[in-house]
Amino acid sequence: MAMLVAVWDAFKAGYLRVIAPVADLLVRHRVSPNLITTVGTLCTMGAGVIFASGHIRTAGWFMGLTALFDVLDGTVARRTGRSTVFGAFYDSTLDRVADGFVLGGLAVFYGVNEAHRSPVMLSITIAGLIGTFLTSYTRARAESLGLDAKVGIVQRPERVVLLSAPQAFFGLALDGWVLAGIVTLLTVTAWITAVQRMLFVYTVSRAAEASGELTPAPRHPGAQPASSSPSMSDDVPAPFAP
Repeated sequence: MAMLVAVWDAFKAGYLRVIAPVADLLVRHRVSPNLITTVGTLCTMGAGVIFASGHIRTAGWFMGLTALFDVLDGTVARRTGRSTVFGAFYDSTLDRVADGFVLGGLAVFYGVNEAHRSPVMLSITIAGLIGTFLTSYTRARAESLGLDAKVGIVQRPERVVLLSAPQAFFGLALDGWVLAGIVTLLTVTAWITAVQRMLFVYTVSRAAEASGELTPAPRHPGAQPASSSPSMSDDVPAPFAP
Protein backbone atom coordinates (compact mmCIF):
# COMPACT_ATOMS: atom_id res chain seq x y z
CA MET A 1 0.00 0.00 0.00
CA ALA A 2 2.81 2.41 0.89
CA MET A 3 4.38 1.78 -2.51
CA LEU A 4 1.09 2.55 -4.28
CA VAL A 5 0.74 5.81 -2.34
CA ALA A 6 4.31 6.78 -3.26
CA VAL A 7 3.70 6.01 -6.94
CA TRP A 8 0.44 8.00 -6.89
CA ASP A 9 2.11 10.98 -5.20
CA ALA A 10 4.94 10.91 -7.77
CA PHE A 11 2.36 10.76 -10.57
CA LYS A 12 0.50 13.78 -9.19
CA ALA A 13 3.74 15.77 -8.78
CA GLY A 14 4.73 14.99 -12.36
CA TYR A 15 1.27 15.90 -13.64
CA LEU A 16 1.40 19.26 -11.86
CA ARG A 17 4.75 20.02 -13.45
CA VAL A 18 3.41 19.17 -16.91
CA ILE A 19 0.38 21.46 -16.63
CA ALA A 20 2.26 24.29 -14.89
CA PRO A 21 2.76 26.26 -18.16
CA VAL A 22 -0.98 26.09 -18.85
CA ALA A 23 -1.74 27.33 -15.34
CA ASP A 24 0.79 30.17 -15.81
CA LEU A 25 -0.95 31.21 -19.02
CA LEU A 26 -4.40 31.23 -17.42
CA VAL A 27 -3.13 33.18 -14.40
CA ARG A 28 -1.44 35.71 -16.66
CA HIS A 29 -4.68 36.33 -18.56
CA ARG A 30 -6.77 36.39 -15.34
CA VAL A 31 -9.13 33.67 -16.59
CA SER A 32 -12.01 33.10 -14.18
CA PRO A 33 -11.70 29.86 -12.16
CA ASN A 34 -15.47 29.39 -12.46
CA LEU A 35 -15.15 29.54 -16.25
CA ILE A 36 -12.49 26.83 -16.12
CA THR A 37 -14.77 24.73 -13.93
CA THR A 38 -17.67 25.20 -16.35
CA VAL A 39 -15.65 24.31 -19.45
CA GLY A 40 -14.16 21.28 -17.71
CA THR A 41 -17.60 20.03 -16.70
CA LEU A 42 -18.97 20.46 -20.22
CA CYS A 43 -16.01 18.48 -21.59
CA THR A 44 -16.53 15.70 -19.05
CA MET A 45 -20.22 15.62 -19.93
CA GLY A 46 -19.09 15.16 -23.53
CA ALA A 47 -16.96 12.20 -22.44
CA GLY A 48 -20.06 10.69 -20.84
CA VAL A 49 -21.95 11.01 -24.12
CA ILE A 50 -19.05 9.34 -25.95
CA PHE A 51 -19.08 6.50 -23.42
CA ALA A 52 -22.80 6.05 -24.07
CA SER A 53 -22.18 5.85 -27.83
CA GLY A 54 -19.80 2.93 -27.33
CA HIS A 55 -16.55 4.66 -28.35
CA ILE A 56 -14.85 3.70 -25.10
CA ARG A 57 -11.23 4.35 -26.07
CA THR A 58 -12.05 7.79 -27.49
CA ALA A 59 -14.02 8.63 -24.34
CA GLY A 60 -11.09 7.58 -22.18
CA TRP A 61 -8.64 9.83 -24.01
CA PHE A 62 -11.11 12.71 -24.06
CA MET A 63 -11.82 12.41 -20.36
CA GLY A 64 -8.11 12.12 -19.56
CA LEU A 65 -7.28 15.28 -21.48
CA THR A 66 -10.11 17.26 -19.92
CA ALA A 67 -9.31 16.06 -16.39
CA LEU A 68 -6.70 18.81 -16.15
CA PHE A 69 -9.55 21.29 -15.62
CA ASP A 70 -10.13 19.65 -12.22
CA VAL A 71 -6.67 20.80 -11.21
CA LEU A 72 -6.46 24.08 -13.09
CA ASP A 73 -9.53 25.77 -11.58
CA GLY A 74 -8.29 25.41 -8.02
CA THR A 75 -4.70 26.29 -8.96
CA VAL A 76 -5.75 29.44 -10.79
CA ALA A 77 -8.12 30.45 -7.98
CA ARG A 78 -5.36 30.19 -5.37
CA ARG A 79 -2.69 31.91 -7.43
CA THR A 80 -4.93 34.83 -8.42
CA GLY A 81 -6.47 35.23 -4.97
CA ARG A 82 -9.92 34.49 -6.33
CA SER A 83 -10.86 31.59 -4.06
CA THR A 84 -14.42 32.12 -2.84
CA VAL A 85 -17.03 30.16 -0.91
CA PHE A 86 -19.29 30.15 -3.96
CA GLY A 87 -16.41 28.96 -6.14
CA ALA A 88 -15.85 25.96 -3.87
CA PHE A 89 -19.60 25.24 -3.84
CA TYR A 90 -19.83 25.64 -7.62
CA ASP A 91 -16.86 23.34 -8.23
CA SER A 92 -18.22 20.66 -5.90
CA THR A 93 -21.69 20.82 -7.45
CA LEU A 94 -20.41 20.53 -11.02
CA ASP A 95 -18.19 17.62 -10.00
CA ARG A 96 -21.39 15.73 -9.19
CA VAL A 97 -22.82 16.64 -12.60
CA ALA A 98 -19.65 15.36 -14.28
CA ASP A 99 -19.68 12.11 -12.28
CA GLY A 100 -23.33 11.59 -13.14
CA PHE A 101 -22.76 12.03 -16.86
CA VAL A 102 -19.76 9.70 -17.03
CA LEU A 103 -21.29 6.85 -15.04
CA GLY A 104 -24.68 7.54 -16.58
CA GLY A 105 -23.08 7.24 -20.02
CA LEU A 106 -21.58 3.89 -19.08
CA ALA A 107 -24.99 2.77 -17.80
CA VAL A 108 -26.54 3.69 -21.14
CA PHE A 109 -23.75 1.78 -22.90
CA TYR A 110 -24.50 -1.37 -20.92
CA GLY A 111 -28.21 -0.87 -21.40
CA VAL A 112 -28.42 -0.36 -25.16
CA ASN A 113 -25.19 -1.48 -26.86
CA GLU A 114 -26.03 -4.57 -28.91
CA ALA A 115 -22.67 -6.29 -28.47
CA HIS A 116 -22.14 -5.47 -24.80
CA ARG A 117 -25.64 -5.18 -23.39
CA SER A 118 -25.60 -6.58 -19.86
CA PRO A 119 -28.26 -6.29 -17.16
CA VAL A 120 -25.63 -7.28 -14.59
CA MET A 121 -23.16 -4.58 -15.61
CA LEU A 122 -26.01 -2.07 -15.92
CA SER A 123 -26.95 -2.80 -12.31
CA ILE A 124 -23.32 -2.59 -11.16
CA THR A 125 -22.87 0.75 -12.94
CA ILE A 126 -26.01 2.21 -11.36
CA ALA A 127 -24.82 0.97 -7.97
CA GLY A 128 -21.50 2.69 -8.70
CA LEU A 129 -23.28 5.93 -9.52
CA ILE A 130 -25.18 5.80 -6.22
CA GLY A 131 -22.01 4.91 -4.33
CA THR A 132 -20.10 7.77 -5.92
CA PHE A 133 -22.74 10.30 -4.91
CA LEU A 134 -22.87 8.76 -1.43
CA THR A 135 -19.10 9.15 -0.92
CA SER A 136 -19.42 12.84 -1.74
CA TYR A 137 -22.49 13.36 0.41
CA THR A 138 -21.09 11.62 3.48
CA ARG A 139 -18.06 13.89 3.48
CA ALA A 140 -20.13 17.01 2.83
CA ARG A 141 -22.63 16.16 5.56
CA ALA A 142 -19.81 15.43 7.99
CA GLU A 143 -18.22 18.79 7.23
CA SER A 144 -21.55 20.53 7.87
CA LEU A 145 -21.38 18.99 11.35
CA GLY A 146 -17.83 20.22 11.86
CA LEU A 147 -16.09 16.89 11.12
CA ASP A 148 -13.45 16.21 8.47
CA ALA A 149 -14.32 12.87 6.87
CA LYS A 150 -11.70 12.89 4.16
CA VAL A 151 -11.05 9.17 4.54
CA GLY A 152 -11.52 6.24 2.21
CA ILE A 153 -9.60 4.17 -0.29
CA VAL A 154 -10.70 6.09 -3.39
CA GLN A 155 -11.03 9.87 -3.69
CA ARG A 156 -12.26 11.71 -6.80
CA PRO A 157 -8.82 12.12 -8.47
CA GLU A 158 -8.24 8.36 -8.33
CA ARG A 159 -11.74 7.78 -9.68
CA VAL A 160 -11.13 10.09 -12.64
CA VAL A 161 -7.86 8.31 -13.45
CA LEU A 162 -9.55 4.90 -13.31
CA LEU A 163 -12.34 6.11 -15.57
CA SER A 164 -9.95 7.53 -18.17
CA ALA A 165 -6.50 5.89 -18.38
CA PRO A 166 -7.46 2.19 -18.64
CA GLN A 167 -10.20 2.98 -21.15
CA ALA A 168 -7.86 5.18 -23.21
CA PHE A 169 -5.32 2.38 -23.58
CA PHE A 170 -7.49 -0.74 -23.56
CA GLY A 171 -10.95 0.37 -24.68
CA LEU A 172 -13.08 -2.77 -25.05
CA ALA A 173 -10.11 -5.13 -24.94
CA LEU A 174 -10.75 -8.77 -23.99
CA ASP A 175 -14.33 -8.43 -25.19
CA GLY A 176 -15.02 -5.59 -22.75
CA TRP A 177 -13.80 -7.37 -19.63
CA VAL A 178 -11.21 -4.68 -18.87
CA LEU A 179 -13.92 -2.01 -18.82
CA ALA A 180 -16.25 -4.23 -16.80
CA GLY A 181 -13.48 -4.86 -14.27
CA ILE A 182 -12.78 -1.14 -13.85
CA VAL A 183 -16.47 -0.28 -13.42
CA THR A 184 -16.88 -3.07 -10.87
CA LEU A 185 -13.76 -1.94 -9.01
CA LEU A 186 -15.07 1.64 -8.87
CA THR A 187 -18.43 0.47 -7.59
CA VAL A 188 -16.95 -1.69 -4.83
CA THR A 189 -14.45 0.96 -3.72
CA ALA A 190 -17.09 3.70 -3.77
CA TRP A 191 -19.29 1.76 -1.37
CA ILE A 192 -16.32 0.81 0.81
CA THR A 193 -15.31 4.48 0.99
CA ALA A 194 -18.86 5.51 1.91
CA VAL A 195 -18.97 2.93 4.70
CA GLN A 196 -15.51 4.00 5.91
CA ARG A 197 -16.71 7.59 6.16
CA MET A 198 -19.86 6.62 8.02
CA LEU A 199 -17.84 4.56 10.50
CA PHE A 200 -15.35 7.40 10.88
CA VAL A 201 -18.09 9.92 11.64
CA TYR A 202 -19.74 7.46 14.04
CA THR A 203 -16.51 6.89 15.96
CA VAL A 204 -15.38 10.53 16.09
CA SER A 205 -18.82 11.97 16.87
CA ARG A 206 -19.51 9.46 19.65
CA ALA A 207 -16.18 10.23 21.28
CA ALA A 208 -16.75 13.98 20.95
CA GLU A 209 -20.29 13.78 22.32
CA ALA A 210 -19.12 11.67 25.26
CA SER A 211 -16.49 14.29 26.13
CA GLY A 212 -18.93 17.18 25.68
CA GLU A 213 -16.96 18.65 22.76
CA LEU A 214 -19.81 18.10 20.31
CA THR A 215 -23.53 18.71 20.77
CA PRO A 216 -25.72 15.98 19.27
CA ALA A 217 -27.29 17.28 16.06
CA PRO A 218 -30.98 16.80 15.21
CA ARG A 219 -31.61 13.80 12.98
CA HIS A 220 -33.07 16.10 10.30
CA PRO A 221 -31.27 19.38 9.51
CA GLY A 222 -33.44 22.32 10.44
CA ALA A 223 -35.60 20.28 12.82
CA GLN A 224 -36.69 21.95 16.02
CA PRO A 225 -35.92 20.48 19.46
CA ALA A 226 -38.54 18.11 20.86
CA SER A 227 -39.89 20.79 23.16
CA SER A 228 -40.56 23.19 20.30
CA SER A 229 -43.52 23.11 17.99
CA PRO A 230 -42.79 21.55 14.58
CA SER A 231 -42.49 23.77 11.53
CA MET A 232 -41.99 23.48 7.81
CA SER A 233 -38.25 23.93 8.40
CA ASP A 234 -38.13 20.26 9.38
CA ASP A 235 -38.11 19.44 5.67
CA VAL A 236 -35.17 21.65 4.70
CA PRO A 237 -32.60 19.48 2.88
CA ALA A 238 -29.09 19.03 4.22
CA PRO A 239 -26.57 21.65 3.14
CA PHE A 240 -23.99 20.38 0.65
CA ALA A 241 -20.54 21.53 1.72
CA PRO A 242 -17.77 22.14 -0.82
